[in-house]
Amino acid sequence: MSLLGDYEDGNVFCQIIRHVEPCFKIYEDEATLAFLDIYPQAEGHTLVIPKNVRSRNILDISHEQLGLLTKTVQLVARAVTIGMRSDGVEVQQLNGSAAGQTVFHLHFHVIPRRHGIPVTPHGHAKRASENELRIVSARVRSGLVDVAH
Repeated sequence: MSLLGDYEDGNVFCQIIRHVEPCFKIYEDEATLAFLDIYPQAEGHTLVIPKNVRSRNILDISHEQLGLLTKTVQLVARAVTIGMRSDGVEVQQLNGSAAGQTVFHLHFHVIPRRHGIPVTPHGHAKRASENELRIVSARVRSGLVDVAH
C-alpha cells in the first residue's frame, strides 16, 4: 500500500473508536485512545491512536494533533513501564507498508522491554487470549494510577 493516499474509514482502529470492535482500553481522553495490542510483541504491548483525526501516518497529521498524541504516548509509556515492571520501553511508529505498517491509521506501539528477553517481531506475534488481555490491562492501568501521583 502506498505511503500517501486516501484515509480508509473501515480500518479496525476506526471501528474500535466507533465501538464497533472491542478493545482492552488502557487510557482515553478527548483526542486519543490507548488499548492493548491483541497480537502483542511483548506482554503489555499497547497501541496509542488519535481519535478525531483521519490520519494514515505521521506524514499527514498536524503538529498540534501530533503533540496531543505524543503526550498520551509518554503517559502510556510511563504506565506500561510501572505496571509491567519493565527494564525499558520501546516506542515504535511505522509509516507505510514498506516500514511494516499494517493498519493505515496513525498509531504508536508502546512495548515494555526486559533485559535478556527478546520481543516477537512485528507481524509475527500470536493472538493473546481475552483472559491474558484482561489481566495485562489491569496491570498497565495500575501503572496509570502511579503516574497520576
